Amino acid sequence: MRSWSLRIGRFFGIDVYIHWTFWILIIWIFLAYSRMGNSVADGLRGAGFILALFACVVLHEFGHALTARRFGVTTRDITLYPIGGIASLEKLPEKPGQELLVGLAGPVVNLVIALVLWIYLNALGQIPDLAAMTDENGIVRVPFLFNLLLANVILAVFNLVPAFPMDGGRVLRSILSFFTNRTTATRVAAGIGQVLAIFFVFFGFFYNFWLVFIGLFIFLGAGGEAAFERTRSALAGLKVGDAVMRRFTVLDPNDSLSVAVDALLNSQDKEFLVADSDRPVGLLTVSEIIKGLSERGKEAPVSAFMHSDFFVVDANLKLADFLQQVMEKGQNMAVVMDGEKFLGLIDRENIEEKVMVQRALQAQEA
Repeated sequence: MRSWSLRIGRFFGIDVYIHWTFWILIIWIFLAYSRMGNSVADGLRGAGFILALFACVVLHEFGHALTARRFGVTTRDITLYPIGGIASLEKLPEKPGQELLVGLAGPVVNLVIALVLWIYLNALGQIPDLAAMTDENGIVRVPFLFNLLLANVILAVFNLVPAFPMDGGRVLRSILSFFTNRTTATRVAAGIGQVLAIFFVFFGFFYNFWLVFIGLFIFLGAGGEAAFERTRSALAGLKVGDAVMRRFTVLDPNDSLSVAVDALLNSQDKEFLVADSDRPVGLLTVSEIIKGLSERGKEAPVSAFMHSDFFVVDANLKLADFLQQVMEKGQNMAVVMDGEKFLGLIDRENIEEKVMVQRALQAQEA
């Protein structure tokens, strides 16, 4: 997705991106404010406010990221979307107290911003009279900085709604985890979140249709979090080496695409390892085989169309952590290494099969 995002800088060792869809929001706000105020200046003020607000959102995400860093969790990047910002943490701390602090850090940043703005406005005697902010046309005009103050308070409160994937859902899970195991805490927190989501959808049909989208977002996010935690629980204690594939088709870099086609038609494999003297040098997918056949024919060498930027994982990596990496990187297969020694391959299907086996064993033991 990086090809769809613009990198705007690197702060505290973390890259910050803006997704292309964010600019749709800016344009929409500009046009809406222009029509409401009948001037380009009003449109620019509206767009400027959104940019200032999303700067606060970035600080919110840095609150999560820098707090997580104190617990040894790194953040790959922060990306701004029209719905808000996302800090891509490698994982969430599993200790309840640490997750609680990471979850609260973002909303606390917004409250600190609001407090600083209030102190500044109060010192200048610019705290507005709310009753006097309606003009002769009945339009409420809130001063820029006071509006930003209110928006930060709203951001903090909204993010503390006890529902995944909001910060409040993680805060609720961390509190429940002090009294029960993480899987149960996630299930309870997700259930509460989905009940709240149903209320959002219901009231959205009568009051504000945006609540319908928010409700659906929360409902799906809560369900996904619960499903992922159940999978993590099933994979507890297992490493990548426990699910590695050791039987698979290996191609030589000098093999022709016709050899790859034969392997494709005579096996269930959809992605092939390319190795030179037992040293992995690339992976070849079905789409790359088809592309090679259409461009250069069946006698073209495999090496011309394989991709060498394959995903490499250590055999001792926790299987649950690997699953999370697979989901985030969008790559289906990885090469498994034990130091300098090549062990085999692993893909998402391997993990899903391992999960089914583990759940069957756990059910038998129960």
